[in-house]
Amino acid sequence: MKKNMGSADKIIRVIIAIIFSVLFFTQTVTGTLGMVLLIVGGIFLLTSVISFCPLYLPLGINTCKTKEKNVK
Repeated sequence: MKKNMGSADKIIRVIIAIIFSVLFFTQTVTGTLGMVLLIVGGIFLLTSVISFCPLYLPLGINTCKTKEKNVK
C-alpha cells in the first residue's frame, strides 16, 4: 500500500474520530446512529494511522506530498 494521505488529512480525521467517540460515549448520540458514528470514527482513526485511504484509489485522490527524486 502506497501512502496517499497527507498530514492535514490525517489530523482532520483524528479530530473527527475523537468528536464521534465523545458524542457516543457521552450518550449525546445513541442507537444505530451512534454505532455508525463510532464505526466511522474507528475507520478514520485506522486510516490515519496507516496513512492510506482505500476510497482515494478509485477517486484518484492523493493528499500525500512526497519528495520526488530527479533522475538524470
